[in-house]
Amino acid sequence: MQSFYKPLAMTAAFVAATISGGCSTTGAGLNHKSDDYKIEVVESKNASERVRFLVMHFTAIDFDTSLHVLTQPSSSPVSSHYLIPENDDPSYPHDDLRVYQLVDEHRRAWHAGPSWWEDRSQLNDHSIGIEIVNKSYCRPPSESTPGIEAEQVCFFPDFDPEQIDLVIALSKDILARYPAITPTRVVGHGDIIPHYKIDPGPKFPWQKLAEAGVGAWYDDETVNRHLEYLNGNTTSDRDSVRRRFAQWMNDYGYGIDPEEASEEEISLFTRAFQYHFRSWKVDGEADNQTRAIMLALLEKYFPSKLSSYPEIPTGKIATAAN
Repeated sequence: MQSFYKPLAMTAAFVAATISGGCSTTGAGLNHKSDDYKIEVVESKNASERVRFLVMHFTAIDFDTSLHVLTQPSSSPVSSHYLIPENDDPSYPHDDLRVYQLVDEHRRAWHAGPSWWEDRSQLNDHSIGIEIVNKSYCRPPSESTPGIEAEQVCFFPDFDPEQIDLVIALSKDILARYPAITPTRVVGHGDIIPHYKIDPGPKFPWQKLAEAGVGAWYDDETVNRHLEYLNGNTTSDRDSVRRRFAQWMNDYGYGIDPEEASEEEISLFTRAFQYHFRSWKVDGEADNQTRAIMLALLEKYFPSKLSSYPEIPTGKIATAAN
């Protein structure tokens, strides 16, 4: 019976929409410009925006080279929707900073790679990418001292303040057009693919963007409350703490499998989180401050997920919320 009446109901709804003026019978439809045929437009409610994420990058090279790499064919082609120059770049041809659009927002730019955020993979299909000229780079580990495990050395120049103002203005414009890009969906390249990327790096002013209405940030008072609780809880061993932090990262949006992730993967994702939210100390360790910042973010943006952890003092959270 149900399978019989459901199509009838859908047909009735379609007819009702048509009679009430829900259809367009003009020659042009939503995506059609031809007058060679008639288009009936009945806009379905069962759809969503393609764009859900805004991804920030740094270029690691100057403007002129960036523009060439992002627009010209190569053996490993890359692109982004926008490129933002910086002052004092000899390769930049103008006296004022301008936003360069390289790919139409409705088209797929190749900037995110094999990425993951929330329940989506391959974020090229779901995002807008902004490349920001900044010549940060990492030097491979030196092998000059046998028997000593060396670490790579990274250099992170400050971002140009005027450039960041331009990033904020562009981002706010994008967010106004795509309401599905919620604060936690404004992410860095390193957030969505921490195995290979770290941009936009520790000098990117995420807090300034959040204060301007672009992206997520935590409240210090909430961090302090969670830090006080965590400092008083010394019963958990390091492995269980890291595994639980991996679950919190997954709850926030990071593409980590809390149960299957290796020790190295947990460190990589923790480092990515620290680059974004605790850039003054990036070590891959889920210490109490890092955990408190994550709890503050979950409380602010995903309170229902935080309430699922019985060891977290949800009574304090409810009191603070009131």
